[in-house]
Parts: sequence; structure tokens; C-alpha cells
Amino acid sequence: MTDLAPRKGMTASEISQTVEAILADANLDEKVAMMSGQGFFALYAQSQRRWGSDPYRAGGGLERLGVPALYFTDGPRGVARGNSTCFPCTMARGASFDVDLERRIGEIMGIETRAQGCTLSGAVCVNLLRHPAWGRAQETYGEDPHHLGEMGAALAIGIQTHNVIATVKHFALNSMENARFKVNVLCDDRVMREVYLPHFKHIIDAGCASVMSAYNKWNGAFCGQSRALLTDILRHEWGFAGFVHSDWVFGLHKVHAAAAGLDVENPEPRVFGANLVAAVEAGHVEPSVIDTACRRILTTTYRFAAAEDPLSDYSVDMVAQASHRAVAHEAALKSAVLLKNDQTLPLARDRIDRLGVFGKLAVLANIGDNGSSRVRPPYVITALQGLSDFLGADRILTADEDDLAVARRVAADADAVVVVVGYTAAHEGEYIPEGGIDLGQGAPQVEALGMGSPAAGRKKRPSIGGDRARLRIPDGQAELIAAAAESGKPVIVVVVAGSAVIVEEWIDRAGAVVQTFYSGMEGGAALAKLVFGDVSPSGRLPFTVAQREEDYPFFDRDADEIEYGLFHGYSLFDRDGVEPRFAFGHGLSYARFGYRALKATRVGDEIAVQVSVRNEGAMGADEVVMAFVAPPPSPVERQKRLLKAFARVHIPAAGQQAVRLSIKIADLARWCARTRRWIVDPGAYRIEAGGRTAVIEL
Repeated sequence: MTDLAPRKGMTASEISQTVEAILADANLDEKVAMMSGQGFFALYAQSQRRWGSDPYRAGGGLERLGVPALYFTDGPRGVARGNSTCFPCTMARGASFDVDLERRIGEIMGIETRAQGCTLSGAVCVNLLRHPAWGRAQETYGEDPHHLGEMGAALAIGIQTHNVIATVKHFALNSMENARFKVNVLCDDRVMREVYLPHFKHIIDAGCASVMSAYNKWNGAFCGQSRALLTDILRHEWGFAGFVHSDWVFGLHKVHAAAAGLDVENPEPRVFGANLVAAVEAGHVEPSVIDTACRRILTTTYRFAAAEDPLSDYSVDMVAQASHRAVAHEAALKSAVLLKNDQTLPLARDRIDRLGVFGKLAVLANIGDNGSSRVRPPYVITALQGLSDFLGADRILTADEDDLAVARRVAADADAVVVVVGYTAAHEGEYIPEGGIDLGQGAPQVEALGMGSPAAGRKKRPSIGGDRARLRIPDGQAELIAAAAESGKPVIVVVVAGSAVIVEEWIDRAGAVVQTFYSGMEGGAALAKLVFGDVSPSGRLPFTVAQREEDYPFFDRDADEIEYGLFHGYSLFDRDGVEPRFAFGHGLSYARFGYRALKATRVGDEIAVQVSVRNEGAMGADEVVMAFVAPPPSPVERQKRLLKAFARVHIPAAGQQAVRLSIKIADLARWCARTRRWIVDPGAYRIEAGGRTAVIEL
């Protein structure tokens, strides 16, 4: 047997020579086998349909020559295997605006991925939040492309630190859930490049080594077999040298996907495999297409396998170890957003003899959806447990929405009431239809593999997740808030949701509102510290909260076709002059921050921005400094302002810090559809930060 396995320390030249030797030795069947996952359905059936129970072989591999396969795990909020650390969901971490924290979370995901036998991570999800009803909003960072790119790049870099290949997904326009397999997204070239692609490019430029294609269509062509996306833009324009793999099962439909630039079909050869071999033999697909795909797969695999590991060992006892749980706790603290505070928070521990903790969600281990991003941590600290541990269980009173009369009596006996409202995996998340998610097990191609249909004879389960049918909290929860408020005691509402929630029907009854999102395994403990003022809330909204549903773009969760335009989120509200309930970037603090001395100077190809931030409050706290840029008049309509830089800083009480940001001038360009080039309009650009303004001529 020829051994062409990777070795630690291989140079780029040695990797290239080894890859060419593999391609010269392997036959067509072996090469095409490297272009698909293998054995998924068998593992899925053996694990009683428990997603992530085993590492899934996701491409590559040729045992005869010692070539290793890729083994995949999901992980937007933690590694979807074993009992891994569960971090707050991605949207929550987006609210932290903490790039360094996200990189560290990525490193932990990389360690726990390696410790559990996987080498390819699907954790980097950066589809843009176009509308808050999107069921998988919790898996991305927010509505702004610059923010998405910075946070996603940090996660990818962190994961790849430990020689796990990160894949960025879903490429592209995947911003609705129920219709994801069929919807045709109409989006012109300018909108695509200015709004829906820049964050992907930023992450790829940062070194992310793999891309997962999207299920949906772009202008009539499925993304998983779109040459315009996978070759013309990704490879030719951006210079991407890694490999592209499909989303699971229905990520492509024709063998020509290989020629379009799709390298791996996951999780099984439903379309590739024998069909692709036959297409090559018949002359419909060039042999060079197969060699090119395998070269990308092998080069990327060997580059990571040959690199020296930062740790000498990746043992399973590292999974969910104390230091990792501490970072999950830190993330829960930093991501909570204080939306409203009428001098209600923080509560004084010595003045609360009895605290009411209301709502069914207060006692639920509610860490996110039950689809591919599901994590099964060793424990979850609920809101009730966290507050009980902090204050003492004997000082906690409980009630829920099932009996409002009891809630009124309990609230009257309490000194303050925390009401937990929002959603669960039943309301939003990856869409799992009635009977469970059909991963194609019953399709003829899969039956031919001998897998049969695991659904046979199994009792059907109701559908869960998917795009939200409404943007307001579920029935009964607003009534529970009202019942608590009737007592006249301070009411703190905690909102658990993956994105924006319309709050108009109940917000006037709340003295304070905190959105914690799905806050991970340590969420309840972090909540107690925030409510009682051990730590100041410091999250900022990564999306816009409207006063009315109709203020958002049109959304039809069952659409066959939908158009995406230039405006959404805060840019849409700015254009239409609509006042949101809570703006993008909104978030209150127990401190008070003042800004002064904003300066903007051109330094080469960048704009150097500096602003002095002073903490005028009585406690130290973190502040998120955001720099928005308003362009000069242009021959085409543009957004009034866009986020182009941000930084999170800690400033002690009465402290002051000069915060420096950098904006690439190239990031201020617009796409010209006529010349198919990026253009930086000349003129005065207005830089805004903390209510201050500076102008720079370009």
C-alpha cells in the first residue's frame, strides 16, 4: 500500500507534490468518492436520529493511499457533539460586539471539535438578518454586513487556530427558513455585492478555508450549482483557494454543480457518486473538473493536517472544562442588552426580601433551537436557578401564565418581579416538519444505498421551529406581565428570542427590559449578576426593533420567489424616516458615557478615527464605540449611513479612554453595475460616533 498520508511539518511544496501524486494514482471512482460525504444515513439511523452523535464523514479520504477524510460537526453555539460547552447563540454574541471574545470562543470550539474527532466545523453562520421572522436568525450575528464580517472572521480564525477547517455558511442569500429548499431570491448585482456578499468576502480574506453553499436560488439558479457564485465571484474575483461543500442532502440537484464549482456533496452522493462518474465517462463533465475539485479538497486537508498543533493533545476531558464554561459565562454577561430602565435596575440585594420569578420560560433549559445547531451541554443554569443561587431559594416566589390570579397574589407579596418571556425551539429555529426532519432517507437514491426509511413505523411528531408566524410574544405572556404590574412592584421583563420582538403591547408596564437571547449554559447565573448590578449590561442591539411589523421589509415564509433590495434594517428605517422602538446599536448601561474630540484623518488607504470616551457613571463598565459613515451625494441612491468600524472597551468609573478605529477607504465604495467596478465617490464623508461628527474629504 502506498502511503501518502499527511505528516506534521510538511512544506507547501511537499503538500503540492503529495496532492499531485494522489491525483496521479487515484482512479476516477476514487476521486469522485472524495467529492461526497459517506455513511451519514447509516450513522444517523444508528444514533436514533440524534444529530451530531457521531463525526460525519464529509468528503475527502482514500484509505488505499492513506488520505484522511474530513469529519464534520456543526456548531454555531458550541460543538454539536457529546456534551460540549454551550455558548450564547450567535445573535447574542453579535450583541456583545466583542471581536476578541468571539475569537476566543472560536478557539474553544476548535479544541472541543478536535477532542471529539472532527476536523471540519460548520460554526460560522453569517447570513444577513433581513427580517426578524427568519427562523434561524439566532444562528447569525445581526443585520449589518460589516459587523457580520468582523465577528464571523474572528470565529473562523479562532476555530482554525487548532487546525480545524472552518466553513462559512450559507453562501448566499439564505435569510428565510421554511422555503429555503425552493425559494428563488431575486437580487441584482449591486445589491448582492454591497449588502449580501461583503461579509463573506471579509471572512474569506481573513483565511476561512471552506464555504458551504445555500439551498435557495439566486436569480433562478440554485446557489449550490451557481457558476456565477462559486466560480466567477468566489474563485476568480476573490481568489478563494479552499473547497466548497453543499448544505445537507438537498444542496444541489444536477451533476453540473461540479463544473460550476461545488467540490463536495454532503452528506451522501445523492447527485454526485455514480451519476458524476457516468457524466465524466460520457463526456458531459471534463476530467479536469474532478481533478480540480480533489486538488482543492486535498490541499486544504493536508495544509491543516500538516500544521503544528498549538496543544500537545486534544483529549475528551477538555470538553466543557471549567475554563471553557467561564468563557460561556463571560459571553452571557456581555451579550445581554438592557433595552429599557426606568431606574428599576439594578436591584439592591439587601432590599429584596422576596423576588418573584415568573413565567414558564424561567424554569426551562432554553438554549436555542433543536436543529443542526443543537448543543447538549452537561448542565444549563435557568433563570430561576441563577436567581435562586444568587439570592437564596427561600427568597424566591414563582408563578406562571397558566394562573394569572396566583400571579397577582404572588406579585403582591414580592418586592420585585422578574418575568421571563419569549420563544423556544417550538417557535423559531431550523424548520423540523411534522414527523421529524426528512433528510432524504426515503428518496430512491438513498433506498438504493440500503438505508431504507427510518421514518417507517415511527409516531409522527408535531412540526417545530421555522420562520416565526408573529413578531410579538406568545399568547399569555403579555397578560402575565400585566398581572405582575398590577401589584405596583417593580417589574423586570427578560426577553428570550433569536432576534427582534415587537414590545408595544406591554412595554409601558415594565420598569426594565433585558433581552438575553438564548444565553447558553451559564445564562441564568449571568442574569442574576446583571439584575443585581454585579456587572453592568453592555450588549448592543445588532438589529432594529420596530414599533410595527409593517415597518420591516416584506416577508412571506412560504414564498416561491422574493426580491431582496438595497434597504433593510436600520438603512430602511433611515431612508423612510421611520422611528424604531429601539435602534440598531441601542443598549443601556448602569454607567454613563460621554464622547468628545472625534477626529478623522486619512492615513494611506485608511481613515484613522479617534474619539475620547469618558465614563461619567459610578461604576466601571464596557462601552461599544461605533463609527458610522455617511457618503457624499452620489449619482445613485445610497444608504444614508453605514457602520464601518466598532470597538468594545472597558472604562472604569470616572475613567477616560482614547478609542482608535480604522476604516478602509475601499469599504466606502459602491458597486457600479455599468462598469462592473467598485467606485469611491469623491466628496465629503461624515463620520459619526457617540453623537459626535467629523468630516473628511476623499
